[in-house]
Amino acid sequence: MLLLYRLCLWKSGKLLLALFLLDWLFAVSTDATTHEPGFSAPIANVTAALGREAILACTVHNLSTYKVAWLRVDTQTILTIHTHVISRSRRVGVTHSDHRTWFLHIRELRETDRGWYMCQINTDPMKSQLGYLDIVVPPDILDRGTSPDQIVREGASINLTCAATGSPHPQITWRREHSKPITVSDGMQVTSFEGPMLNITRVTRQSAGAYLCIASNGVPPTVSKRIMLTVQFPPVITIRNQLVGAALGTDLVLECETEAYPKPVTYWSRDNGEIVPVGGGLEPHKIDGSYRSVLKLAIQRVTSSDYGTYKCVSKNSLGDTEGTIKLYPMPLPAMDNKNVVQRLNIIADKSSESTPFGTQDFRLQDYNRAAPKDLCRYGFLFSLAILIKIPSWG
Repeated sequence: MLLLYRLCLWKSGKLLLALFLLDWLFAVSTDATTHEPGFSAPIANVTAALGREAILACTVHNLSTYKVAWLRVDTQTILTIHTHVISRSRRVGVTHSDHRTWFLHIRELRETDRGWYMCQINTDPMKSQLGYLDIVVPPDILDRGTSPDQIVREGASINLTCAATGSPHPQITWRREHSKPITVSDGMQVTSFEGPMLNITRVTRQSAGAYLCIASNGVPPTVSKRIMLTVQFPPVITIRNQLVGAALGTDLVLECETEAYPKPVTYWSRDNGEIVPVGGGLEPHKIDGSYRSVLKLAIQRVTSSDYGTYKCVSKNSLGDTEGTIKLYPMPLPAMDNKNVVQRLNIIADKSSESTPFGTQDFRLQDYNRAAPKDLCRYGFLFSLAILIKIPSWG
């Protein structure tokens, strides 16, 4: 029995020894793995704007006496080793955080900096991992490939183009100044249009003005270019009143409107072809807009020679046109103040210079300026004078 007990104890000891040896071997293996340099996390890809600074981070563990280096993959160029900058570019730098995270700095970014970068540990064999640097570029509108200011004949069609660069590639939007509508194919009107080319069919004078080509790609700033569209057309004249009546001695203004481009030569003439001169009682003048002109002719103290036909003439390189206005005589109003006073004088058998109511000028002044109460009083006196003189008529 004692022998059996010792045999079991010996077997148990061998088992414990075997377990101890296995544990020690595992510990040695784990310790070797744990203390060998490696990467703690992958390199995060970086996106940065042109002209700014980009920083790529490489995180390692158990570096010990090993070194970390940064390389440019496509050119196989060593940029940094440990804390030393190998690159000759003053834009490249390296920093670290407690020898755990190694940062590659690239300042004043250029589009040529876009690409793959390698973080390397000089173990045997070498360990490495990659990270990508993307450079975003704000949009820029190119003069070449973008329409300059345009001049087109009314009724024709025209294509406006806009070329832009940037990364990502910009999107092109067309708008008009002051939120005016854009007339595209089939006469459809829109507030904006997407695409590098804007086609305008059957241009009208309402199509004229400034068009904005706007380029954006999510990278500020958004840029735009102003393209001026000028529409040419022959003169068109509009006259609102073709028959105008005026009494002798009155003042009036004849008026006509003209639209044309190029800017027309406009003037007034009589029916005999004689151009109306400036001076005397006739004073022509213009009020100009972009396409529209208002031509006015002021006639002061109309005389009998002023009656007749007037022509508003407009001419440019594309054509000419004219509109007519006829000025005809018109009698003075039947109840003119002066006539009323003169008739009362005749009825009262008194001259206009001497009446019970004063002189003619005084009566006219009082009559014109009298308040309603005074008018009633004068009216009563005039009526009384008439009644007094009625018996003498017989």
